[in-house]
Amino acid sequence: MTWQLRRATGDDVGEMMALENEIYPDDAWSPENMAREVAGDHTYYLVAIADDGAIDAYAGLLAPIGTGQGDIQTVTVAPRARRQGLARTLMTQLINEARRRGAEELFLEVRHDNEAAKALYAELGFETVAVRKRYYKGGIDALSMKLMVPAPRMGPA
Repeated sequence: MTWQLRRATGDDVGEMMALENEIYPDDAWSPENMAREVAGDHTYYLVAIADDGAIDAYAGLLAPIGTGQGDIQTVTVAPRARRQGLARTLMTQLINEARRRGAEELFLEVRHDNEAAKALYAELGFETVAVRKRYYKGGIDALSMKLMVPAPRMGPA
């Protein structure tokens, strides 16, 4: 399966919300919150469009230019698209955008029981800096993770 990545628009919010509600039935964002995030001046959201035209993933960054910091707001991948490198690709693009916006530090929260996500974030250079007790519904703890945004690396294509 292949995907095309592009910047999310307001027209994508309905399909993003369908995936949000499927993946996070007890902790989904509201449609209004998602629409604000996608349209925000300081945010950058991507969608991954499958060959059949469906949105199989989305990811978002909050990184106001000039603040030196950014936050990964969400990375969501449909079950049918998992374990194929899509989350890594989305994260790499968000890190690149954070760098472009001048972020030197990038933060995220991840459920302490999400082993796949924690492993990916560690491979990308994120380090656990704190535990946020009962951050998620159901009393699930979150790990707060931080990346010192690396300088871009140049090499052969």
